[in-house]
Amino acid sequence: MELFDAIARRRTTNGPFLDTPVSEEHQRTLMRVAGAAPSQLNSQPWRFVLIEDRATIETVAGISGSSMTEAMSNGSFFERYKRWFRFSPAEMSVTRDGMLFDRLPAILRPFTGQVFTAGGQRTMNRLRVPQRLGEENRKLVAGSPLLIAALLDRTEARPGELSSFYSIFSLGAAMENVWLATVELGLGIQFVSFPMEVEGRWAEIEGLLEVPDDLQLMAVYRVGYVPDRERRPPIDWSSRERRAPSQYVFRESCGRPQDGWDEG
Repeated sequence: MELFDAIARRRTTNGPFLDTPVSEEHQRTLMRVAGAAPSQLNSQPWRFVLIEDRATIETVAGISGSSMTEAMSNGSFFERYKRWFRFSPAEMSVTRDGMLFDRLPAILRPFTGQVFTAGGQRTMNRLRVPQRLGEENRKLVAGSPLLIAALLDRTEARPGELSSFYSIFSLGAAMENVWLATVELGLGIQFVSFPMEVEGRWAEIEGLLEVPDDLQLMAVYRVGYVPDRERRPPIDWSSRERRAPSQYVFRESCGRPQDGWDEG
């Protein structure tokens, strides 16, 4: 099925992009598919900022890189996400979620098993591992020909009200449309997440983009064309890194896992 193939080829791009600017036609396509997403009462609460200015991209890259360095240096990143780290293929095959530690940047692999200890953190800091990771992150973001900032209309996304949930759900649907469209256009996409990990850094990006009070910046993505050699194969649906249907599908009630769907 063509739709299934597109979904199976969806990936996060962790590597560099080509220097080629993202064409206006492709930018327009991404925004049109985003705008086609469902939303409660057709409220369409999403807003997007397309960023190609090199100075702005470099500034966002600097914020992202330094945020990564800080989060890695003080241990907050590892402490926050330790429940998702897996240290062996056997462990991954059981949980079928999280990230195998050996898939992290090579510079971190020698610290397998020590990353959650004070001694391991001190060693990484002494070897300036956080700084090196932060610089790699800065270069990755800086090398992006396009950034897409995703925002919500605060008149719809009102904290404490159902409209807030509906709005976030709608923006998620819009971004999934964008993500799937990048596959068809030969583009890659990745969430620029580290500025969210450090207090005050997200506000710097909001100021840089002149986000008004009636909008809320929810996410920033780096987008660009992917070299042929970097394009990844489709998802292996039998992969031990994806949960089996019996782990997330239930029949009639939460007490009855779906049987018979785990193979094929």
